[in-house]
Amino acid sequence: MTDGALGTSPGRVNLIGEHTDYNDGFVLPIALGHVARVTATPRVAGVRISSAQLGESVELDALTPGPRAWWGYVAGVAWALQQRGHTIGGVDLALDSAVPLGGGLSSSAAIECATALALDALGGLGLSPEELAEVAQQAENDFMGVPTGPMDQRASLWCTTDHALLLDCRTLTAEQVPFALPDDLVLALVDTRSPHVLADGHYAQRRAACAAAAERLGVRALRDVTVDDLDTALARLDDAEQVRRVRHVVTENARVLEAVEALGAGDWARFGGLLTASHDSMRDDYEITVPTVDLAVETALASGALGARMTGGGFGGTVLALLPAGTLDAFSDAIVQAYAEHGFDTPGVSTTRAAAGGIELSPPR
Repeated sequence: MTDGALGTSPGRVNLIGEHTDYNDGFVLPIALGHVARVTATPRVAGVRISSAQLGESVELDALTPGPRAWWGYVAGVAWALQQRGHTIGGVDLALDSAVPLGGGLSSSAAIECATALALDALGGLGLSPEELAEVAQQAENDFMGVPTGPMDQRASLWCTTDHALLLDCRTLTAEQVPFALPDDLVLALVDTRSPHVLADGHYAQRRAACAAAAERLGVRALRDVTVDDLDTALARLDDAEQVRRVRHVVTENARVLEAVEALGAGDWARFGGLLTASHDSMRDDYEITVPTVDLAVETALASGALGARMTGGGFGGTVLALLPAGTLDAFSDAIVQAYAEHGFDTPGVSTTRAAAGGIELSPPR
C-alpha cells in the first residue's frame, strides 16, 4: 500500500441517448472538463470522508447500504470493493469536486469513479477499466439505491479528448467517435437552476414501465424492438403510459445511431436536428422535461441553434445547445431575459468540448 493516492474523474454530458442505457440501448456521452478529485491516505482504522466544498466530514466504523447524503457516493465504492473480496483498511478519503451537483452532469459518477481510482491505486488492486466501472456503478445501484444504467461511470472513466463514446449498453463495448467541433460552432451548456432528482421515484417508475413493456412484448429489453417493428409493437400494448415510454426508447436508440452517422459525415445540421427530436421525445413521450428546460431549448432554437435538448435523467438539470459561434452572446442575453420574464432564476451559460475521462479505454480511432 502506498502512502497516498489521488483519483480524478470528470462529469459527463450525454449528447444523445436518454433513458436508453437501462434498456440495453445506445448512448453517446462526452466527458467534461469539470472533475472530481479524491485523495486516499491510510489511517489506523475506519473510514473518514470529507468534502472540501461542503466543509463537512463523517467517520464510519462500518459500511452499510442505504440512502445516504453526499458521502454515500464515496463510501459506496469502498463497500463495493469489500463485496468483491478486496480488503479496505482504515482510510481517509478527501473529496474535492468541481462537477456541478444536480445538473444532470453525473456528479455522482465522477465522485464514484475518482474514489475507485484512488482506492485502486492506494491498495495496488490492479483493477481493469471494466472492473473500475462495475465497482463505481455498484456503489450507486446497490449502496445508494439509485437504479441507474451503465452509462455514467463508463463515460466518466473511458471518454477521450475530442471524442464521444458510443456505448452499447448491452455488450458494454465502446467506440470512440470523433467529436471535434468546427471553429464556427460551439456546444453551449445551460444550467437551468432547477436541480434534478433521480432518487425521488420518477426514474424508477419509468424504468419499471420499460421492463413491464418488454415483458409484455416478449423481448429481453426494449433494445430488441426496432423502428421498423415499432407500430406493431405498440399495437400489442394496452397501457398508454407504456406506449409512450416504448416509443421514446425505440426512436431514441435509432437517433443515437443516426447521430454517429451524421458526425462521421460532418453533417452538423443533421446532428443538431436529432438533438431537438430527442428533446421533443423526452418532453412528449417520456415526460421528463420541466418548464425551465423547455424554455431553454425554445430560446436556443429561436437564437439560431442547430439543435438543443435536455441532458440527464430529467425533471430539471442542464440543456445543451449546438450554436453558431457568433450567436453565443445573443443567446446568453436572450435566455437571461426569457427566464426573467417567466419568473425563473437566472440561468448560467457556459461552453464545453469533449474532454478526457479518468482513464482511456483505448486509443481514439
